[in-house]
Amino acid sequence: MKQVIVMRADLKMSRGKIAAQACHGSLGAYKRASENSIKKWEREGEKKVVVKVESLEELFEVHELVKAAGIASCLVRDAGHTEIPESTITCLGIGPDEDEKIDKITQELKLLK
Repeated sequence: MKQVIVMRADLKMSRGKIAAQACHGSLGAYKRASENSIKKWEREGEKKVVVKVESLEELFEVHELVKAAGIASCLVRDAGHTEIPESTITCLGIGPDEDEKIDKITQELKLLK
């Protein structure tokens, strides 16, 4: 079981902003996951992985695949109080769900560094 956060690298957010947006994505997807998935994920250590895409279009492509697979997810829209304009989509939280289900969609994405 794991959760994956897909961040937009093209926005050039600060590290702190990235951390905050990743938290929003994690919690948002968590709230949409099934109770069984949440319990299993919590028992297994709550693994999270943060990867990146290079554009909004690429993020939407990943989101469509996640929805088609029936995996809980959350697109994060920024409130616009600090670094980026209001309603900018910053990231996608995916899961928690089975590693294999999520990996089919995200395995080719590079880790955010």
